[in-house]
Amino acid sequence: MKKILTTVLSLAVAAGLAGCSGSSTSAATSTAGSETNESSETATASVDGKIGVILVGDENEGYTAAHMEGISNAAKALGIADDQIIWKYNIGETQDCKDAAIDLVDSGATLVISNSYGHQSFMQEAASEYPDVTFISMTGDTAADSGLANFKNAFNQTYQSRYVSGVVAGMKLKELVDNGTVTKEALPDAFVGDDIKIGYVGAFPYAEVVSGYSAFYLGVKSIVPNVHMIVEYTNSWADQTKESETANSLISKGCVIISQHADTTGAPSAIQAALEGGKTVYSVGYNVSMLAVAKDAALTSASNDWSVYYKYAFQKFLDGQAMDIMTDWSEGYDTGAVCVTDLGDSCAEGTAEKVAEVEAAIKDGSLNVFDCSTFTVGGAALTDADGVDTTFDGEANLFPIKDGVFYESDVKNGFRSAPYFSFRIDGIEESGAE
Repeated sequence: MKKILTTVLSLAVAAGLAGCSGSSTSAATSTAGSETNESSETATASVDGKIGVILVGDENEGYTAAHMEGISNAAKALGIADDQIIWKYNIGETQDCKDAAIDLVDSGATLVISNSYGHQSFMQEAASEYPDVTFISMTGDTAADSGLANFKNAFNQTYQSRYVSGVVAGMKLKELVDNGTVTKEALPDAFVGDDIKIGYVGAFPYAEVVSGYSAFYLGVKSIVPNVHMIVEYTNSWADQTKESETANSLISKGCVIISQHADTTGAPSAIQAALEGGKTVYSVGYNVSMLAVAKDAALTSASNDWSVYYKYAFQKFLDGQAMDIMTDWSEGYDTGAVCVTDLGDSCAEGTAEKVAEVEAAIKDGSLNVFDCSTFTVGGAALTDADGVDTTFDGEANLFPIKDGVFYESDVKNGFRSAPYFSFRIDGIEESGAE
């Protein structure tokens, strides 16, 4: 059974990675990484040390597969040989991470990267013990406050692609309403009052997940204003069975569109089965395209091109400047760091054109995902006096709401790369958090 599951996941991941490359967003090198030297001979000639990579999963798990592809593409673009990268797969968010980091240093790594938030404390410990080695904890949020010059965080502005994937879902939902498929008479369980139910399979109630599902909801709401979203948590980043069960729970509650911040094909597979069984329900995935397992149900997936960051970081490594990698790095549509995967055949007519319009508006700044005029919290709009209380860079901060916009992952103004939008906005309910 495990072998069969692995094969299915591998097929989905392979198809998904190819799908992302065909989205309407091109993957350009970031401004921070514009120093990239395309001459592989020059780059590899001056390498001092190796690159060590600690992964929470492997190629059978979408999130890790996306990082693997990003690392491999960046290395290829810069002429970094395969034997200069040491890989550690399926490393848990435990002492095993620190042990893996130390083993990589002992094996000659002078740049060590991990890809899971739960690795962060162990990476920070290792960084404090090996000051001459640079450690990057992807998706982390403590580097700036650690006081360690050799400890870094990075995170793509995935909330932007979440919003765009919500627009794709909204276009489908509008089509279903307009053609009479979704009405109170036909699908009474799909409504809360006059609002149509949509669902979300969440991993944990962390700001990263809250930011993402809020952005998705706002994307849907920009097309269909009367929506109500139910978020149910699996309390795991990657659990095929739990994700499938959670999707089925949301289907049983009448949700018409279901998205996810969870790393397997469990939810899309369950949604495809339900659609084939006569239910009206469609899927929006994460990390990779889900068309291989949900050919009719999958609309698109919010995704990332991690190679944009890795090109930047690896170029610093090649130049002998790894210590100068930004403490917090975050990029989005402007540099091709985020995208949505290829649109499925079930998408509504006009979706591709709408996606292009919304992506262009995000790029030129005329559309802000967390425009406070588009949502309320506890019945009231947020103002510039509101924010997220936290400690950052050694002192308390109020993360920025300025001129009616919440600025997420705003490293340009001195804030951290990891998401910090954690407001519970009206129209969304949560359950299942531990």
